[in-house]
Amino acid sequence: MLSKIATNDRHGENSPYFDGWKAYDQNPYHPTNNRDGVIQMGLAENQLCFDLIEKWTRKNPTASICTAEGVHDFKNIAIFQDYHGLPEFRQAVASFMGRVRGGRVTFDPDRIVMSGGATGANELIMFCLADPGDAFLVPTPYYPA
Repeated sequence: MLSKIATNDRHGENSPYFDGWKAYDQNPYHPTNNRDGVIQMGLAENQLCFDLIEKWTRKNPTASICTAEGVHDFKNIAIFQDYHGLPEFRQAVASFMGRVRGGRVTFDPDRIVMSGGATGANELIMFCLADPGDAFLVPTPYYPA
């Protein structure tokens, strides 16, 4: 009853998607140590800002649920952000967007919806824009499954 795509063995580790991962794991690019290495383009992960995030977390330990000082807020933050987005983050995004527009426009943080990635963003957009029965064309490749 399922399609050939759903029943084939090209999911998970058998997917060509993971061939790129395997090549990256064996020969990762590095700007000075391995300029001929593989650059991972199959994941929406910005590895270029890890040092900045680490520096900020060290300066603001109580603001991060990734530190002993901030871990006590993990449960409440995790539950709240799944449905709303952190208020402080939405406020910061609204403020940043206003600055980018030269202060000519203000943004209401309560009208900003945050997403943890492209999949969630697609779903949010579809819920906001679609009427029952509408369809969306999602470009491929998307994800291996």
